[in-house]
Amino acid sequence: MCRPETLKCCNIGAMNVSFHLNGRDVTLNVDDPTLPLLLALRNDFELRGPRFGCGLGQCGACTVLLEDNAIRSCITPVSSVAGKKVTTLEGLGTPEKLHPLQQAFIEEQAAQCGYCINGMIMQAAGFLHQTRNPSDADIRNAMAGNLCRCGTHLRILRAIKRASTKASSGGDDATARD
Repeated sequence: MCRPETLKCCNIGAMNVSFHLNGRDVTLNVDDPTLPLLLALRNDFELRGPRFGCGLGQCGACTVLLEDNAIRSCITPVSSVAGKKVTTLEGLGTPEKLHPLQQAFIEEQAAQCGYCINGMIMQAAGFLHQTRNPSDADIRNAMAGNLCRCGTHLRILRAIKRASTKASSGGDDATARD
C-alpha cells in the first residue's frame, strides 16, 4: 500500500468507488484505491459483520461475498469492487427473517465466542451458492480456510449441512440473497 506522502509518485489519488452493498447502491470517496475493503466496510459503512483477524486473508474472519463468491475483504482493494455486488452478514438476513444459514447456526449452537462465525457463515453462503447437496467432505474442504479457535468446527459443519439439506428438500433457499 502506498503511503500518503508517496501518492503522487504512485500516480494514485482520490477517487469515487461505487458498488452495490447489501441491496443498496453506495459510493465511497477514497484517497487510496488500495484501501482494504474491510476497512471501508467497518469504518465508512459502520458494518460489524466482517471482522479483522489476521490481515493476511488466512483466517476468514473478514469474509464477505463479492458477486456471490466468498472473498477475504482484508486483502481486497476497495477499488476492485467498483460496479459489483458486495454482501456482508448484515445483508444476508434480517432479525425478523434470518437467512437459512444464520438459523442453522443458531439451531446447532455453532457459536462459542462468536468472533469467527460471521466469516464462517459468509464462506458457507458462497460455497452453497455454488454447490448443491454437498457431502461432508465437500463442506470440510470448503471451510478449511476459516479458523475457529474455540473448536466448534463440528457444530459449524452440522449447521452448514442443515442449511444445505433444508434448501435441497424444498425449504428456504440457503443461497438466497438480495
